[in-house]
Amino acid sequence: MTTLSNHVPDPRLITAFAERREGPLHRVNPWTKVGIVGALVLAVTVADRLVLLAGLYGAVLLVYGISGLPFGRLVGWYTLPLLFIVSVAGPLAFLEPGTPVGGALATPVSELSVTWAGLALFGELTFRSLTVVTFTLTASMTTKYTDVAYMLGRLLPRPIDQIALLTYRFTFVMIETLEDLVKAALSRGANLSEFWSNKRLYGRILGMTMLSAIEGSERLVKSMESRGYNGDITLYGDVPRPPLSELAVVVGAYVAVVGYGAVAVYGVTV
Repeated sequence: MTTLSNHVPDPRLITAFAERREGPLHRVNPWTKVGIVGALVLAVTVADRLVLLAGLYGAVLLVYGISGLPFGRLVGWYTLPLLFIVSVAGPLAFLEPGTPVGGALATPVSELSVTWAGLALFGELTFRSLTVVTFTLTASMTTKYTDVAYMLGRLLPRPIDQIALLTYRFTFVMIETLEDLVKAALSRGANLSEFWSNKRLYGRILGMTMLSAIEGSERLVKSMESRGYNGDITLYGDVPRPPLSELAVVVGAYVAVVGYGAVAVYGVTV
């Protein structure tokens, strides 16, 4: 449903791209993608220059485009991380000392102004967040579900891996239930374009979704137990080790990040 996926990543669309599309990144070993995600998280944590962070984000966007993934959807899915960035990094842009940009805003306490250092800090936090979010979405949209389930079973301890697998599968049921409730409300003349004027209707829809989810989960548990479920979802897939070429790329990425952090950040000299 478009209204649910414009600003929130739709797991059905992500799964469809992973299962039905074929691109360069689809052929990359899933373990390699996990390794690159870790290297990117380390890179955006260590990097302290706006130009370098912008370059990392540009490289990730290039990989996203080469993989044949939709940029239009990505722009809409940026809504949630951008809200987090604005709420956290926005105030920091006013508190960072430095040369003001334009005039100052008078307040009862003191004058507030955005400085060039504050803008640079805002840009750094934005690129850090969007880089990881973009590549995580790219990896999710180019990795089949069986591979994801296998890696969750290998990476996460029990029972967290079982909870993650069941949550992912039950997400589709939740979305279908929410869509049915929204369609029923729209068919009765409801207007969902404004939140505050329809907050009670939103509350009823969310409440009914939660009740339906609880009832559905109870039925799901009973049906699984009747089929012999004992707390372990058996996975028949297998993800082999990455080839040497991909392994070299992952190792090289970690060496480059650690080397940059040691030399440029901590001043280690050989």
